[in-house]
This record gives sequence, C-alpha cells and structure tokens, in this order.
Amino acid sequence: MSGSQWELPPELCCRPMAFVALTGLDVTYNAVHRAIWDAFCANRRADRVPISFKVLAGDHEYPKCRTKRTSYEWYIPKGILKTGWMNKHLNLVPALVVLFYELDWDDPQWKEKQSECATKVEIVRTSLQGRNTKVAVVLIQKKTPLPPGEDLVASERASSLCNACDLSGKSLFVLPHTDHLVGYIIRLENAFYEHAQTYYYTEIRRVKSHKEFLNKTTHQLLFVRHQFKIAFFSELKQDTQNALKYYRTAYSLVHELRAHETNMLEIKTMAGFINYKICRLCFQHNTPLDAIAQFRKHIDLCKKKIGSADLAFEHTAWMSKQFQSFGELFDEAIKLGLTAIQTQNPGFYYQQAACYSQDRKLTAQQLCQAGAVCPIPDPLDTPTGGLDFYGQRAWRQGHQSIDPPDPEKERTGILALQIKERDVPHSELIIALLSNAVAQFKKYKCPRMKSHLMVQMGEEYYHAKDYTKALKLLDYVMCDYRTERWWALLTAILSTALRCSYLMANVKDYMTYCMELLGRASTLKEEQKSRIEKNLLKVLKNEVPDAEPDCEPSGSSAAATLWKDRMALSGSNEFSIEVQDYVPFIQCKARFLAPSFHVDQPIQLQVFLRADCPHPISFNKLSVSLSNQSYNQWCVVEASGQDTMLLTPGETSCFSFNFVAKTQDVGKKIEMTGIELMLGSGRWVFLSWRGAGGDAASAHEALQASRSARPRGPGAGARPEGAWDALTIQHSTMIISRVPKISVQLSHQPPALNNEMYCITLSIQSQEEGVAREVQLTAGLKPGQDANLSQATHVTLDRGQVCDASDPALLPDIPLGDLNPGHKVEQRVYVRCVSTGPRVFLFHVAYSINTSVDGQEIDCNCHKDETIAIETVEPFEVSSKFVSTKLEPLDRVVVDIPFVLMTDLLSSSPWPLLLHSSSLQLVTMATCTPHPQSQLEQVVLQTGECASECFCLQCPSGAEANGTVATGQYVISWRRESSSLDTPLVHTTVPLPHIPLENIPLYIHAELPSFGRVRETLPVRYHIENRTALVQQVEMAVEPSDAFMFSGLKQVRLHILPGAEQQMLYNYYPLMAGYQSLPQLNISLPRCPATDTHTLRRFLPQRIFVKPQGRELDDASIAAA
Repeated sequence: MSGSQWELPPELCCRPMAFVALTGLDVTYNAVHRAIWDAFCANRRADRVPISFKVLAGDHEYPKCRTKRTSYEWYIPKGILKTGWMNKHLNLVPALVVLFYELDWDDPQWKEKQSECATKVEIVRTSLQGRNTKVAVVLIQKKTPLPPGEDLVASERASSLCNACDLSGKSLFVLPHTDHLVGYIIRLENAFYEHAQTYYYTEIRRVKSHKEFLNKTTHQLLFVRHQFKIAFFSELKQDTQNALKYYRTAYSLVHELRAHETNMLEIKTMAGFINYKICRLCFQHNTPLDAIAQFRKHIDLCKKKIGSADLAFEHTAWMSKQFQSFGELFDEAIKLGLTAIQTQNPGFYYQQAACYSQDRKLTAQQLCQAGAVCPIPDPLDTPTGGLDFYGQRAWRQGHQSIDPPDPEKERTGILALQIKERDVPHSELIIALLSNAVAQFKKYKCPRMKSHLMVQMGEEYYHAKDYTKALKLLDYVMCDYRTERWWALLTAILSTALRCSYLMANVKDYMTYCMELLGRASTLKEEQKSRIEKNLLKVLKNEVPDAEPDCEPSGSSAAATLWKDRMALSGSNEFSIEVQDYVPFIQCKARFLAPSFHVDQPIQLQVFLRADCPHPISFNKLSVSLSNQSYNQWCVVEASGQDTMLLTPGETSCFSFNFVAKTQDVGKKIEMTGIELMLGSGRWVFLSWRGAGGDAASAHEALQASRSARPRGPGAGARPEGAWDALTIQHSTMIISRVPKISVQLSHQPPALNNEMYCITLSIQSQEEGVAREVQLTAGLKPGQDANLSQATHVTLDRGQVCDASDPALLPDIPLGDLNPGHKVEQRVYVRCVSTGPRVFLFHVAYSINTSVDGQEIDCNCHKDETIAIETVEPFEVSSKFVSTKLEPLDRVVVDIPFVLMTDLLSSSPWPLLLHSSSLQLVTMATCTPHPQSQLEQVVLQTGECASECFCLQCPSGAEANGTVATGQYVISWRRESSSLDTPLVHTTVPLPHIPLENIPLYIHAELPSFGRVRETLPVRYHIENRTALVQQVEMAVEPSDAFMFSGLKQVRLHILPGAEQQMLYNYYPLMAGYQSLPQLNISLPRCPATDTHTLRRFLPQRIFVKPQGRELDDASIAAA
C-alpha cells in the first residue's frame, strides 16, 4: 500500500451524487455552449438537485463493461472491494449521457442534421456498450418554442427525430437560448435527475439479483461487497435511509468473516470504510447518539484485531485514523448546527487519536531496526502503482488463504513496511492531532484538558528537536500550573524546559528554569537540586554548565559547542530576570513599617530575603526602587570591595532602610515599584520583583499561614517557614503632615435661627515649643455638601451689618499673625443661614514651624481642622386671617367696606426673642388708621408663646373687583434677647395671603343697641346705600320670627337714587331671653339679579342677646329686705 495508506480515499469521504455526462458542448470556443455550461455548474444553490456534471467528448471512451457472470459456482473472490470501484461510479461511468445538438424545428437542412444527430447518438451508445446508462438528446434552439400542441411541425419533427435516434419521447428535450436560460436549465436538471434515479435503481436490482447464486462457504466476501455496492448506489440515488440500512448489514457481514493474519488488514480497512459511512449518515440524519454508539461498537470490535506482531504499529496507526476521522465528522456536524457539550465534543476523539499515534511511535521505535536496508526489488511496488483491493498486501494481492504463499516474500515485505514506517514523521502527526484537540477543548472551555494536551505538544516538539516551539508551549502552560499549584506537574515541565534551554544554549531561560527548579515549589530530590545549583553557579561565573541528564549524546555535544560560543561573547554578560510570576529559589518580601508616616518622622522600610537552594548563595547588591526616584539613593546596599553578601538556606535576612521625606510630598503616597538583587561574578544577573516582592506562590502561603497561626501541639514552637509566611507585604505608605500642637475651641449657642447673624467664637492656643508663624484661618461651610447650601449660607467677620448674597459661604486664609508659645488668640465668625436644615461648618487653622528630623532642619506646614454641625430652625411661625368688623371669618372682601387683618406670631425658638417692631407693606389695601403703630414693639417672646395684633383695612374703590388681589407683606424686626444692643436687627418678611375682591351694587348695614330686654321695644334702623350709577329698585320683606314681634313695613318697594341712602326703621319686641336670631330681612334687586339676598344679608347682624325682664323694686320690697 502507498505511504498514505491510512488516509481515507476521497471518493469515500465525499457526498455521492449522480454522475451525468454532457457531450456536444464546445465550452472553449462557443459562447452559447459556455453559457449553458456555466448555468449548469456556476453558483449552484442548495435547493438544486444533487448532480455531478462533466463535459466529455462525443467519442469519449467509457470504462469497458466486463462480461456478465452467469454463475458463481467455481468463482473464488480475490478481495472485498476494488480500489477503483467507487471512483468509477462517481466520475467515470455516468448514469446519463446527454447529447447537446443545435437544431431548430424550421431548420432548412433538417434531414441532414437529423441524420448527423442520430449518428452521434449511435457513437455514444457504442461507447457505452453493455452499460445500462441512459442517453438523452437536448436540442439547442434560438427561438422560444410554442406551447405543446400548437406547433404541428415541431411535434412531427420531434417524433421523426426520436425514431431516427431510437429514443423515447421522454429523452428528447428542447433548450431555447433566451433570457430565461437558467430556468430552462433547472427544468432540464430535474428531468436528468429522474433518469439518473432510474439508472441507479436498475443497478441496485442488478446487484441484488446476484444473491441467489452465492453461498456462505466460499462467497462470504461477495456478501459484503454486494451490500456495500447496494448502499453506495442508494447514496447516489439519494436514498440515505436505505443506504444506512445496507451499510449496517455490510458491517455485520464484515465481522462475520474468518479473520487471520493475512486478511486482518483488509477486514479492518473495510470495517473502517463502512463505519465511516454509517457515522456520516447518522450525523446527516441528526442522530448523533446513534453515530457515537456505532463508533464505540466499532472500536470495541476492532481494537484487539492487531494482526501481525511485527507490524503492530499498523494497528495503532489504523486506530488513530479511526478516532481522527470520527472527530472530523463530529466537528463537521457541529459546523452544520449540531450542539456539543463539554463532556462530549470532538476534542476527546482527537486526543485519543493522538494517544494511538504516540503508541504507534513507540511501537515503531521498538520494531523498526535503525540500520536495516530496504530489499531490492521493493516488495511494495506493484505493476500498476497501486493495489487492486483495499487493505491487501502488495506482494500477495488476491491471496485469501490463511498461510502466506511465500514466507520469504512475507519477511521482506514486513521489513520494507518497517523501513517505511521508520521514515514517518510521527511527531508531526501527533502534534497536528493534539493541536486539533486543544482547539476543541478551548472552544468548549475545558482549560485543564487544554493545558494537559499542550504539555504533550511541547514534549513532542522536544522530541522533534524544535526546542523553540517546545519552550513557547511549555512557558504558556507553566503559568496555569503555578496558579493552580500543581507543583509535581510544574517540576516535570520545568525539567523538560531546562533540557530545551540547555540544548539551545539559551542562557537567560536556562538560568530562569534553574532558579525555579531550586525553589520551594520544586519536588526534585536534594542531589538533583545540588547538581542544578552547581550548573547555575557555573553560568554565573561565565563557565559552561554540565550536560543535562536524559539528553541525547549528539545533542549534548552540539549544545556544549553552542555554550562555548555564548561564553565567548562579552557583550551579553548582563541579564535581568523578572521573577514575580515564578517561584524562584530566592524569596523576597518588603514592607514599610507603617501605613503612614508624619513628615517629621524618618520613613522606615525593610526588605526580607530567604534562600531555598541547598547551598549558600552570594549576592553583590540589593536596591529598592520607589515611586519618587529621589529617595532611591537611600535604599541601596552593596558589598564592599571584593566581599559579597551571603544568603544562608532556610534563614531570613533583613535589610533596613531609613530616609527623611520632603515637605512638598505631604499628602502623597510613596510606593515600592521594584526590588532588584544582583548575583554573579563573571556574569551578572539582576533578579527583579515588581512592587514589594512576593511571587506566584506567596499569596496562597500567606493565607495558609494566617489560617494555621495557632500552635499544633504542646510545646510546638514556631517554624521558620511559618514565620516567613506570616510576614506581610506593605508596598506603600502615605506621608502626612506633622501633628499640630495647638488647641482649637469653639463656642456658640445652637441652634441657629433663620436669617440671624449667628456668632461662633473661635479660640486658638499654641502648645508649640517655638513660634507658630503665619497662622491662617479658613472658616465657613464645609465643602462637599449640597450645592444649594452654599447659595443659602453667608459668612463674614463684620458684625455691624447683615450678610447678603455677596458674602461667600467659606472665608479662606484669614491672617491671624504669629502665635508665641502658650499664647492665645480669639476670632469671631458670623454666619447667616437663609434656609433651614443641618449644616457642617469647617474651621481650618494652618501655620508653619521649624523642626529637626534626624539632624535635618525642615520647615513643616501644620494644620488642624474642627467641624461642627449646626441645625438652622425658623425663629417663629406667622399665621394671618381676614375677619369682618364683627370678627366673623371672611372668604372675600368688598370694595370700600372695612375689614380686619389679624396676625399671630408663635415663637419656636429655644431662646427668648425680642420683637423690636412690626409693620405692614400694603399693595392694594389701605389702612383705616392714619398712622398705625406696632402692637408688638419691645415684646419678648419665650419658647411657645404667641403674640397677636390686628389691623383695620379697607379696599379703595379704584381697585379692580371680581378678582384675587394681593394684600402685601408683614415685616417683623427682631433679634435674640441675649444679643448685644449693637447687634443688627433681623428683618423677617412674611407675604400676606391673596383674597378675592368683589363689588356689590347695594350696601346695607343696621344700627341697633348692643342688647335688648324682654317685652321692651328694640329699635333697629337699616341704612340702604345705592353704590351704582343707576336708580335701584329695592324690594324688602321681613320674615316673621317666634322670638320677636315687630312694627314697621313688613314688605315694601323702594327706589333709591345713585349714591343716595334710604333708612328703614323697625321696632322689634323681644319675647324670649338669651341669644336670639333677629327677623330675617329678604332683599331683592330686580335690576341686579346676580346679587341675591344671601350676599347682602352677610352685612347685617344675625343675632342679639336679649336680657330677661327685670323687676322694679318698690318700698315694701326694700323694707322686707
């Protein structure tokens, strides 16, 4: 078999489609024919019928048909399936041959062209002699044909042409070359497809007819062959359900064959082919579980059919190909819409294929002799260059007996196969399969499987001597294993990487891997670590290291030459290695001794180093880099002269650094940006840690140390490892200002009252030993609060006038001068809040002072902040109401009619309030008093007390009636009673409510005594005034009452001139004592129907108090008394 014997043939892997040959088309020189061919082949959509077209010459020679066998009685088959059979029916033997011929129905040379067409058809039939292939003719015409039955000439000539060519009417077609060419082509395709279906159905029947001639004794191979052929023809017919059924039958028959070493490969080959077909069709039918079950069954049946022991590598190669092929099928189905999961995806099959390829490699190394020479002539060569049957040996084709015909040929053939296997690039095959598996596991988010396979890929690259790619893969995986703390796996990977770097003479990588293999994460034994440390020290001295064990001698000698060349280069003697992401053999932790330092204190930091290697290690320099590089000069320690500093294994070395911060760095953070340790003598290596040290394992170790901090038993002391793990990293510190030595006291009387000048007294006393220079005060509203508060808060130092909007909410940098030791200064700050609610006020006192730190004089800026929260409340609540002159509530007022405004002022202040004065600022109304004086002048209100006053008002006649009018404002001037006399008054303005205003045509009021007496006359005089410019007709009637009798006109009609007044006098005679309702007066104005009795009656008194009748004292009564 050929070198690619394990690859599945392409005709097996493709989708079988009906093969239709097109003849008579000149696609090179005839544009019409080219357009027809493009319509058949170009841009075929999925909805078009599955046909494979080929353009062939009219006299093309098709494969000759063998003489049909009439009996199988003495026939012994030589194999199961010929290697060319599938290709023959896919690409060589058509199901239909279509002859294209240019001929119109009205062609003047019809007879001649008809004969020519019949001749070409006969040539095609002759080429297909013995085949059941159908023949059809397509006439290419320039005109669009008429509907059937209308063109009699066309019908007659079509019948004539069919007779001449010996065709049925269904095999003659017309193709008009018009604008709708593609539509006609699709209709032709459908007709061709029906003919092809008929052909493959006939072939299936023909193969089935052979079954009756077969027997199971000598014709077992034919049973398999025929079932495979029927299934393949069914696929060509697109009958996939029946195809799957016949493939399953063929698979069962394959495993019923008698298996021995000479035919084992053929059986496995055919079983693999049929299994591939079954799995492909199951995926195509969207039954993936059936495909998986079939594949597992296939593997279970074939995994023990090894065959010849000398060719065991062939079995592993075949198994690898089975898993690879199924993985490809699975992946292809997923691309077409199948859903896979983490535990069932193509990656597992690629992985298993890679495992069998690795087994193949090992088996080949054991069986294939290194010095063997291929025998001459080569037993793998065949006269035809290929095999007749799939799975057979080249030196004994067609042989089906148990024993080989020639043992010597068998031996040389096996030797040739072994020599050929020796040249196979096994590592490339394994890497390709592992790469496919990694891609799948990455797609389905299986990180550990991906890492595991990448390690295998790296090892294969190592065996393939591609050390660069091996290191790239292993470096990538090592990050994951460090993170997950798989130390044993990491050690194994590091050992492989160390060998790669040694064989490449990569100095930097070699030192990096040595340092990590010497570290605490390494699981190597002490003697191995000692050897590695010895090599590392050699490299640091610019010497060639000893060869790594497990390296090939040839590779080691080549590596030694490379190392000598590297050592001779003087320009590459310095290396910088970042060890933060590794687990190096030197651990480093650093910390500031405090999270913050005052500027007048020296900043202290410590660096801890610990070596984990077997023997002491020396270093030359240790330096710490800070975010402010000006401090770096104070954080360096170097060996003096030729001496070096030594790190003893298992012991912690501490290095301390101090420096004084600059005053301009107050409020800034200082961070460690890196730590650098210099090793070596002839070659210098700088180990660098980012930040404050630590490595890939230190965070977890610190966590474990915090969890296991308690002692493990009585008398158990602290282990050095535990003490190291418990060391915490403090990578940054804050420089804060010097602690101020002043006292700040605030005195005030909360809460603050709205709009008042609230006084806060600030007292500052120095406790410094020197002079506090340039003392400054910032006072006011603390920033960061509600933005509206800054608009409603004003601060000033001037108590003589009330703050306004021009005063700020925060007064910055108020100079207070210098303050000597023990002295005291006071400052008053006045705050005016124009809205209620809580506020936080800030008092920031800043000054500068000279001080000494570690013998250095520095000028320190100190400050102290005091904040207070002050609640602002309303000093009082003001309410107002309108009443009539009878003190009855009013909901509206009348033009020119007096009314009373009453105000109530309720104190809500916790402090006594002094009311200085009050006044009205009227807008529309006018006061009835010429010069009204405040009734609240100099009144002191305690908490909860109420002060009231009233004003008699009148709306002048010029005001616009029938609307709501503004009354004006009520202004109260006040201050705290406890404040000094020169404190400015607070003027609180309260807007008075609006009130509806109306104008009435008639005003009526009554004149009567303040009380009456039972059975005594009570005179009541009614004054009726016309306030319009018209004569008003007034109808009056007095309603009877049970409490009064009266004399006067009970009902009267009056005419009142404009501006005139009419009086009506009634004498009421009370009958009952107590509060009595006066007789109701009904008034109507015919000319003003909108004014009703109720509107006018409200100006009249409704009730009066009637006293009981008193006795007259006579003389006898007096005497009796």
